[in-house]
Amino acid sequence: MNKMIKKLIILTIGTLILTFGFFFFIMPFNLTIGGISGIAISLNAFFPQIPTGIFVMIMDTILYIIAFIILGKSFGVLSIYCSFIFGGSTTLLEILLPNFKPLTDDILINLIFGIIISAIGMALVINQGASTGGTDIIAMIIRKYLSIDVGKCMLVADFFVVLLGMYTFGTKSGMYAMLGICINSIVIDKAIAGLNTRVNMMITSDRYKEINTYIIDQISRGSTIFKAVGGFSDNEKFVINTIVSRGEYIKIKNYVKSIDPKAFVCISYVSEVLGEGFTYDPVDNPELEILPGGMS
Repeated sequence: MNKMIKKLIILTIGTLILTFGFFFFIMPFNLTIGGISGIAISLNAFFPQIPTGIFVMIMDTILYIIAFIILGKSFGVLSIYCSFIFGGSTTLLEILLPNFKPLTDDILINLIFGIIISAIGMALVINQGASTGGTDIIAMIIRKYLSIDVGKCMLVADFFVVLLGMYTFGTKSGMYAMLGICINSIVIDKAIAGLNTRVNMMITSDRYKEINTYIIDQISRGSTIFKAVGGFSDNEKFVINTIVSRGEYIKIKNYVKSIDPKAFVCISYVSEVLGEGFTYDPVDNPELEILPGGMS
């Protein structure tokens, strides 16, 4: 599948998940939990004849101009696409379900479900290098220059949106919204970390050559082989180090078990990997081939 098509599919799914959480759980209680959507909810209270989704698209346009300049054209284009999906789907739901009632009257339950669902959608979008529009653009600009987690940046930016909501809908609504943005920042960071998690494998085996060949030829990952000495036996050993996805880890583990039940395998989870095969594609250079997952 073309990588851009795959990216657009993920962005569409993420944005629709965000819309679902926002429309069915957040909007019915006027919870301004930050972002342009929070400002749009407040504006809709003053101008009810204009759909919330329209306000979202108008205000996002301004931020996208900034995104084009500071974060690059690809970010801006993808973010405009997400904004169109979010604003358009929200407006469509407002037209189709003008008198929608909350699924439950418990504001706290709606807040928790709305935040978790929306944050998962936002994490999918941000992980593809785009934005759903709003203060997450500001957050990504701050992250670019200060290397601060996206969730923490959004927490600061959204605080001011909550103040507007508190002024518009009252103290109680504002306090719930403030609780919401705190939960939102945590869930987004955890979700992004989960999407990028990789498995670091350390394999000690007498049949390391076969295992290494399997990793390179069948899994299409790279590896690094170390010489080591057994602390108890004082015998020379060879250790294979490779970083793979969770699915690839299962395949390698099963293969190692099948050919060397006595092999020693140690794994650890890595929250982020930078390099070929993970953050950029392999280079087509026959003179210098660096395999993903380790040194060539």
